[in-house]
Amino acid sequence: MKNYIVLAGNIGAGKSTLVDRISENLGWKPYYEPVSENPYLEDFYKNMKKWAFHSQLYFLTDRLRTHKHLQDYNGSIVQDRSVYEDAEIFAKNLFLQGSITPRDFETYQGVYTLFLSFLDPPDLVVFLRASVETLKKRITMRGREFEVSIPDSYLENLNRLYDIWIESFTLCPVLEVDTGEIDIVSRPEDLEFVVSMIQKKLKGKQQVLFE
Repeated sequence: MKNYIVLAGNIGAGKSTLVDRISENLGWKPYYEPVSENPYLEDFYKNMKKWAFHSQLYFLTDRLRTHKHLQDYNGSIVQDRSVYEDAEIFAKNLFLQGSITPRDFETYQGVYTLFLSFLDPPDLVVFLRASVETLKKRITMRGREFEVSIPDSYLENLNRLYDIWIESFTLCPVLEVDTGEIDIVSRPEDLEFVVSMIQKKLKGKQQVLFE
């Protein structure tokens, strides 16, 4: 039976690393968040208020297209970041900070809600929870220049939105992993534990389907 799971979490939470480990351990196809060719991105960084809506709408449609492609894939797959995060976290954060107007955000939410109704949810969302301190440490370790300057307040705002989103998310089962306590890189037993929990969650859903 094929499985489709997505890993969700803030910048630096460890999604790509866990995608690596899960795909190696279970033999599933990995799908990483691509380096975007968003044609609005350069303009967005120059003038966020003018281009935030256009940029986020592009990201959303691209992510929806990817979700459709992955749900139809004939095999098991593990994805780095979900379509839900585009709308519930990043677009909403831009709206709350005033970079997207209420009218544009309402239009964006309408597009998101409509197209989401045509897609199947994944079999499982694995939410990687991490403190700002942990996120900053990992961001520094991977050394991406454009990430190092991200202010703590930005990460805190995203963490808060992640908490709100995951508490109300009901489209599929959720497995929460505290990445401040779990070290899947240095401790093989931690990886084995996370993989076993993923399999347990998926088995539980399959039992419900066949009852």
